[in-house]
Amino acid sequence: MSTSVDSPEYKLDGLKWLVVFAIIAAGTFGNAYYSEDFALLYRVLAMVALGAVAAFIALQTEKGAAFWALLKSAQVEMRKVVWPTKPETNQTTLMVLVIVFIAALILWGLDAILGKVASLIIG
Repeated sequence: MSTSVDSPEYKLDGLKWLVVFAIIAAGTFGNAYYSEDFALLYRVLAMVALGAVAAFIALQTEKGAAFWALLKSAQVEMRKVVWPTKPETNQTTLMVLVIVFIAALILWGLDAILGKVASLIIG
């Protein structure tokens, strides 16, 4: 029994990336060139559309597919995270504030003591 896993072949990746960069460059140039002729809304919509086309083409490459797989696995890992409840968050925040306040008092006291010692030494 021979099982083979068909992995997709990514052909012409270099050309696809060249097209992606050309689309981005054309959008950037067009946005600057038509800045006074068209309203901002139309230029933003055109840039979003060009960005979507460029992203679609980029996802058809090997690196794009790897990036998409990374995003999907990150989403799976995010579902595994156990987020703290509101009371836990409030308690932790309060503990941090208390510790910071205590540390500030200690440092203020040390500064005052060392300042007095230095003024006694200096005269």
